[in-house]
Amino acid sequence: MDRHKIAFIICVNDDLYERECVSYIERLNLPEGFVRDIILVRGAASITSGYNGAMQGSDAKYKVYLHQDVFIVYPDFITQILNIFENPAIGMIGMVGAPSLGETAVMWHGGRVGKLYANPITLAEEAVCGEIEGKYQQVEVIDGFLMATQYDVLWREDLFKKWDFYDVSQSLEFRKRGYQVVVPNMEHAWCIHDDGIMNLSNYYEEREIFLKEYRRKEEEEGKCIAN
Repeated sequence: MDRHKIAFIICVNDDLYERECVSYIERLNLPEGFVRDIILVRGAASITSGYNGAMQGSDAKYKVYLHQDVFIVYPDFITQILNIFENPAIGMIGMVGAPSLGETAVMWHGGRVGKLYANPITLAEEAVCGEIEGKYQQVEVIDGFLMATQYDVLWREDLFKKWDFYDVSQSLEFRKRGYQVVVPNMEHAWCIHDDGIMNLSNYYEEREIFLKEYRRKEEEEGKCIAN
């Protein structure tokens, strides 16, 4: 792995979003000695398969997986991400996360931490999901609009074949391997998420897949411990 390369991986299907997203990435300050790579994935059957293909084809140690409608506005984003990754125990960083995932497995049903500039159709503003003390806060799961990693863990394309619950799954896959998942303490949000209206057409179907895979295993492990 190239320890001086950071790859930005984006599944794209909209030329306007693609150009805007890339233009912000190209303006980010790049630490001396580092190389930036932008990998655009077109025609992906699912976000997990698209991410896996790009991940396996890149030798960058550091990877940032983001939606095409996410614009990184903080100039020192790369430097701050690398500073946090100086702790080898940290495997993944998100901009918004849930310290604890509730029984429903729906992230926004419980408390969250982090910040972003949200653009829900009629109003663009900074959304503060929850304040953080210290440099960062460990969470159970992070939101998938931006997920930065310093280790490669396969995305569960065997389970999630559409565009939902990949983020919750990947958070647990990292934690299962002993890595911490964290959200940084940001004075102001580092990203704009121009998400508009949420498309939940497949969300609850994917949620059922998640519950069967992860909650079932948790129950089985709990029974083993009890016995």
